[in-house]
Amino acid sequence: MSMDEIRKIKPHTIIALVEDRPGVLNRIASKWRQRSFNIESLSVGHSEKPGLSRMTFVVDSDANADQVVKQLDKLIDVVDIRDISHEDIVAREMAIVKIRAGKDQRSAIIDIAEVFKAEVLDVSPDSIIIEATGESIKIDSLVNLLKDYEIIELVRTGKVAMLRGPAVSHDIPEEEQYDRYPGVHTW
Repeated sequence: MSMDEIRKIKPHTIIALVEDRPGVLNRIASKWRQRSFNIESLSVGHSEKPGLSRMTFVVDSDANADQVVKQLDKLIDVVDIRDISHEDIVAREMAIVKIRAGKDQRSAIIDIAEVFKAEVLDVSPDSIIIEATGESIKIDSLVNLLKDYEIIELVRTGKVAMLRGPAVSHDIPEEEQYDRYPGVHTW
């Protein structure tokens, strides 16, 4: 793949409301795989509606993601799915970074954390752990600055997103009930 082809690849942000049942993630991920989409990030958690979970996918593709979204919408466990790539959204990501830091580096790393409004979670004689939340570009910038020090560990949640303003991403009627997997209590 040439550099021009790589530059053409645009990320798609897809949000799905799915029934909270075992195997749903596997079925959805295999549809992306079948179409040769790479899942760049994935975040899954409970939604505002009991029995339903919200998934946020960021996938890279030079093709339109509409075909896969339509196929996923046909899966029985998918209540609603939507590509919000071209909509006005609020999106955030969280990162926790452990950096090797002796006494001499600690204050400089804390200064960097403060610039990014990151929180210091742990300080030990040889390391410091910071947490940052924000847009992906902010997290990228923080990580790039911290590369001047030794990053021991890095974990990123992946993007979570929703529409700006009062509009809802998934308009589900109130009378519909969704039960969690029998015997599993996750709340």
